[in-house]
Amino acid sequence: MSDRWQEMAVFARVAESGSLSRAARELSLSQPSVSRIVSALEARLGTTLLLRTTRSVSLTDAGALYLGRARRLLAEMEEAEQATRGLDSLHGVIRLAMPVMYGTRAIIPALAPFLERHPDLRVEIVMSDTRQNLVTDGVDIAIRVGVGPLDDSSFGARKLALVERLVIAAPSYLRLRGSPADPAELAGHACIIQHGLFGRESWRFTRNQTVTAVDVSAKLSINSAPGVLAATVAGMGIALATRVMAGDELRTGQLTQLLEAWQLAPAEIHAIFPAGPKLSAKVRAIVDHLVDSLSTPY
Repeated sequence: MSDRWQEMAVFARVAESGSLSRAARELSLSQPSVSRIVSALEARLGTTLLLRTTRSVSLTDAGALYLGRARRLLAEMEEAEQATRGLDSLHGVIRLAMPVMYGTRAIIPALAPFLERHPDLRVEIVMSDTRQNLVTDGVDIAIRVGVGPLDDSSFGARKLALVERLVIAAPSYLRLRGSPADPAELAGHACIIQHGLFGRESWRFTRNQTVTAVDVSAKLSINSAPGVLAATVAGMGIALATRVMAGDELRTGQLTQLLEAWQLAPAEIHAIFPAGPKLSAKVRAIVDHLVDSLSTPY
């Protein structure tokens, strides 16, 4: 690899891992060598790309701009090399970001056969229900669960699946408060919302092509799907959930589906690509696999 390609690759790995020492271990280099390579790159470009502390590194604005371009060039170089090897020899690292509950119950189980077929491929999974800066966090693929237009419209995207949404509550809550007979009655119940995902306090239902919007009273607002699920199972209120999120608890009777005669718009599952629509072979392969694995309704 030429000096410039090495500089670019080393810088990208440092930026993505957030650590000089970790990047050095992954690249089988010494930490002083990694630091020297990054410093040489900064000297050649005449700008600071990384802010270094004793514990971590972070990107400057110039570093974030350079990382975005560098990752695209590195992906194209890897694509060229991969084309000569064939898809049966996928290798390298894919950094995959996903929400906690959908990732745990749908994405990770779907990855098992894919990784068995590609033993030289390594996947780094970042799980969070908080939206991340995909460029500065060095993410190759981000899984998005939502309703309506994508927020990341400047990125490449591919729809993976549609997932049914439900209204759910625990039997213990329903014994105390009763079950709503129609959406309008939700206004008198304690409701639980996940802010940042389905955190709207106006829930929209459809029945016989008639749309009904209900302003609910949010007793709890939680920033994670596992938290919403736990609070609902504990009998603290009524919540919206996907079939993936609440399927196990519905089957075991810990939760009950409400208002089955009314429909909610399904959640759309997308894969987002910060590098744009031109995908490396390994990213394209894993996304194709997820499309095939997740297309069957849960």
